[in-house]
Amino acid sequence: MEELKTPVQVRLCFHDRCFDGAASAALFLRFYRERFEPAAEFRFTGMTHRATRPFEEALFDGDENVIVDFKYSSSPRVTWWFDHHQSAFLSPADAEHFRRDRSGRKFYFPEYKSCTKLLADIAQEKFGFDARPLADLVHWGDVIDGAQYPTPASAVELTEPATQLALVIEAAPEPGLVTRLIPELAVRSLGEMVQLPAVASHLGPLLERHEHSIEVLRQRSEARDGVVFFDVSDEDLEGYNKFIPYLLHPECLYSVGVSASATRAKVSVGSNPWNTAAVEKNLATLAERYGGGGHPRVAAISFEPTDIERARQVAREIAAVLRG
Repeated sequence: MEELKTPVQVRLCFHDRCFDGAASAALFLRFYRERFEPAAEFRFTGMTHRATRPFEEALFDGDENVIVDFKYSSSPRVTWWFDHHQSAFLSPADAEHFRRDRSGRKFYFPEYKSCTKLLADIAQEKFGFDARPLADLVHWGDVIDGAQYPTPASAVELTEPATQLALVIEAAPEPGLVTRLIPELAVRSLGEMVQLPAVASHLGPLLERHEHSIEVLRQRSEARDGVVFFDVSDEDLEGYNKFIPYLLHPECLYSVGVSASATRAKVSVGSNPWNTAAVEKNLATLAERYGGGGHPRVAAISFEPTDIERARQVAREIAAVLRG
């Protein structure tokens, strides 16, 4: 009698509430099943940047343990890693651990606009994966995470299926929703995705909330010396559209915002994608001074939810540096 083979168990950790994080996870799911184990069983864990170290060893409970679009872990249990953030390493020891890795399955290219595009290119070039069926997903991962919209209005109006899906992924209040959407995202078009009941049920209320957030930021924004500053920590707006400040104040180079949720207080720092003068400052380096990080043109710092006053102080300090 033939012995039944136990399916390979894959734990996939991804940047939660982020279109690029979800798209990267979906692309890896399809890539792994097509090129390695068609019957592999996936379990997903959404990772959020926070004040404490994000990984616990018990999290890596799969036969394969994968991290996409999130910080590096030196755990010997991690078998795949893809990232493109300047602040990918929590310590010099982690960076050295990555440099010494010889597995051929850990990839770091901070010059990429999105992890989705990075993963698609690596999977195609090194492992023979055909990424063409997911070309639209890869394209929009690059546009959304790389802020490559033609105008501020196109980034804020949310008329495309991709931008509507991004709104739901980033702001829907339903716990665990993104982990349930990832397998669908691996096989469906973006147009089909926004028609799914799990997405459509959230889209209407979230579009109303989006319109409300534009008005809140219009009232709260303090634009001076090329920097927009706002504090919406008393509103349920952590997932606000980060391009609204540049629609309201196109002359500004940078934005600094304070928001809050049940799990963290957050300082977001961004640069105006439509103003080339904004490339002067490396925002990831600036955020790293306070324990945060990100990309040269967009970064963030997370605090404990009780540290909102500290978050406000840091935001004011950063705004002063950018205005200076």
